[in-house]
Amino acid sequence: MPRRVRIASVNVNGIRAATRKGMIEWLDAADVDVLALQEVRATLDEVRAVLPGWELVNDEALAKGRAGVAIATRMPAVDVRRVLGPEPLDSAGRWIEADLDIDGERLTVVSAYVHTGEAETPRQDAKWAFLDAMEKRMPQLEQASPLSLIMGDLNVGHRELDIRNWKGNVKKAGFLPRERAYFDRFLGPAGEPVTGVDGSVGTGLGWVDVGRVAHGDVDGPYTWWSMRGRAFDNDSGWRIDYHLATPALAQRSSNYEVVRAPSWDTRWSDHSPVVAEYLIGA
Repeated sequence: MPRRVRIASVNVNGIRAATRKGMIEWLDAADVDVLALQEVRATLDEVRAVLPGWELVNDEALAKGRAGVAIATRMPAVDVRRVLGPEPLDSAGRWIEADLDIDGERLTVVSAYVHTGEAETPRQDAKWAFLDAMEKRMPQLEQASPLSLIMGDLNVGHRELDIRNWKGNVKKAGFLPRERAYFDRFLGPAGEPVTGVDGSVGTGLGWVDVGRVAHGDVDGPYTWWSMRGRAFDNDSGWRIDYHLATPALAQRSSNYEVVRAPSWDTRWSDHSPVVAEYLIGA
């Protein structure tokens, strides 16, 4: 019989700082089986020190104290991949895939941390290359593992519903029409022509935004708020943290939630965890 597997993702904004501020207390109460982490900014030994008892795989950034992704699980991974695309793609510390055997079924989980970018600069060029590589990798993932889940801080608000102040950000990285068009294709009908918000035409991949399906066409719920001003208190946020699932896996999802801190001073990251449950097992 399939069982409910509880899966969470969060950009921790430095795992050592997050644990000092209350992450472990949240994790103990969250009762998750799989945890995808982004912006870890720590070595594997340092992650092990703050997450004892978990099976851990990670990919560190080339620059110490930057980026970094990891996946913590209650069962060992049967395979791990850390390369998203051909060199010189800047994906170190930004992409890791883990295959899990859960009661006889294979589940592939990905922790991804897409570049923040900066419009019309080399930082944005790195983001374009990363999104291009994602678009190529997603069909390969689904073919190899029909139950696949890409999670993480993808640093793009797909729709106007995903950013409170979207009108003021249409020319800024994170809400550029070209960025959003990637998500039009990621989530468009599989194999069909998709016209992106930027006017480009590509092929839909058929993946599912689990959070948007769960909440419908409502503002947010947001997952990141600037540390400046009163963005958190006013809920002037961005929804940039995702569970993107293959259609086969999305059909098994339930109980999606954004775990928003009760107050600004109780936050242990500038991002909120996103959690969902999936029925897995033969």
